[in-house]
Amino acid sequence: MSDKLLSLDEVCEILGQSPTTIKRYARENLLSSVQDGDELKFPEPEVMRYLEFSKRLG
Repeated sequence: MSDKLLSLDEVCEILGQSPTTIKRYARENLLSSVQDGDELKFPEPEVMRYLEFSKRLG
């Protein structure tokens, strides 16, 4: 499993959502995130799981 952390911009591009929406997902624990200094980072496997889940919801 990958330990790669994705930036907010990368997650926005992958999920097709705005930074505001992704930050809300993190705040509401819909997406795991890690505070890295001033930046919010997201574990790549978690983002990919969320992407697959959202595709199934249609």
